[in-house]
Amino acid sequence: MKTSFVATIGCFDGVHRGHQHLIRKVLQEASRRNEGSAVFTFDRQPRELFDPSFRPQLLTTLSEKERILKDMGVSEVIVLPFTEQLAGLSAEAFMRQVLKDRWNTDVLVTGYDHRFGHNREEGFEDYVRYGRAIGVEVLRGDAACFDDNGLAISSSAIRQLLAEGRVELMKDCLTRYYALSGRVVAGEHIGRELGFPTANLDPDEERKLIPASGVYAVWATVEGVRMPAMMNIGRRPTFDGRGQTLEVNILHEGVGNVYGRRLTVEFVARLRSERRFESREALVQQLGADRRMALEALRFAE
Repeated sequence: MKTSFVATIGCFDGVHRGHQHLIRKVLQEASRRNEGSAVFTFDRQPRELFDPSFRPQLLTTLSEKERILKDMGVSEVIVLPFTEQLAGLSAEAFMRQVLKDRWNTDVLVTGYDHRFGHNREEGFEDYVRYGRAIGVEVLRGDAACFDDNGLAISSSAIRQLLAEGRVELMKDCLTRYYALSGRVVAGEHIGRELGFPTANLDPDEERKLIPASGVYAVWATVEGVRMPAMMNIGRRPTFDGRGQTLEVNILHEGVGNVYGRRLTVEFVARLRSERRFESREALVQQLGADRRMALEALRFAE
C-alpha cells in the first residue's frame, strides 16, 4: 500500500523557529491521521534560476537542512530540482502532478502567507479550492513567529542579525547555535608564533553566510569531539592581511594536529570587533583576555 503524506513546502532556509512551528503542525497532523510526514524543498533558491548573478547567503546548506528536518521527526525530506519546468507549473498543476499524483499527499499545510506556483498569483483560498477538486485537504499555518523580545523571526531577519555579529540571538531564532563546517587548511602559522595556534577553516559551502568580522566564543567539534574555542573572522589588520580568514583557536589541551580534518564551529558570543594593534605584544595581551572571556562565555552557555 502506497504511503500517504501530510506535507508542507518551502525553502526553509535556516529551519528557524517559525519553520519549526509549521513543521510541528505537519508532524501532529500526520500522527493524528496515522500518515507519513513530508517536507518539500528545493535544491536551490528559486531566484537563482532567474538571476544567474544572484549569490544567496545561506543559513543552512542542503545537507544541514535535511539533517535538521530528519532530527525533528519528518518522515520524508523531498528535494525538488528547481527547473524551468517546475517553475512554470501553476499552483493547481503543482498540487495535482507533484503533491498528489507523484507523492500521494493527502494534506498540505501552508505557511500563513506562503505562495507557490507560477508567478505566485494564487493564495490560500485558491489552494483550498484546488485541493477539494483533487483530494488534498489544505490547512493554514499560524501567523508570524516572534522571539522573546518581540522580533519577528524570518530568514532575512536572521541574516541581518548575523551580518551585525549578533550571534547571541541565534538560540532564540534557530533554537540552536549558528554553525559553520568545513576542512582545516594550511595557513601562515602566525597564531602559532604568537602562542595561539589556529585551525584555518575552509567552509564546505561558499554560499553559507559568514557572520560579521570579529572575535567569537565558539564550540569547535572535530570528529565528534566538542571543545571550547575562540574564533577570529577578518583580515588580520595587525599583519596587513587582505583576504578574509576564519581562524579557530581550540582552547583544549592535547587536541593534536587537525590539518585536513573536518571542523564545525558553533557561534556562542561575539567578544569584540577586529582591530589593528600597534605591536605583537599588545595583540598577545588582548588574545589572552579574549581567551578568558571566551571560556567564561562558554562556561555559561550550556
